Amino acid sequence: MTPLDLAQTHAAAFTQSRPWTAQEFADLLANRFTHVAGTAESFALFQVILDEAELLTIATHPDRQRQGLARICMQDWQAKAKRLGATRALLDVAADNLPAIALYERCGYAPCARRKGYYQRGNTAKIDAIVMARDLA
Repeated sequence: MTPLDLAQTHAAAFTQSRPWTAQEFADLLANRFTHVAGTAESFALFQVILDEAELLTIATHPDRQRQGLARICMQDWQAKAKRLGATRALLDVAADNLPAIALYERCGYAPCARRKGYYQRGNTAKIDAIVMARDLA
């Protein structure tokens, strides 16, 4: 997977918010704490620092959605994070992203905080982020 592959999938999947560019992916992947799991069609980008892992983004190309790939990515990145020493995983999700919230709940995540107006939708709407966490033990 190249940064361009990741950016193309991200752009196809993220239609309500600004997708990340290939340069942004390249910059993140240059960081020794950042890792990727999955394939170019469905991937998770995450960081592990000490014993904590954070999902930075997850994306599945629309042509491949509803096939269980995101759930596989969730399992893959969490297993990799655990191998890297993480005992706890965190993520944030837009409060209006009900399919993602359902996926995260099925993967054992529970809400632990809320960030008011964290996500920008277009020029006007601001959406809260729900912070979710789970143990990786």
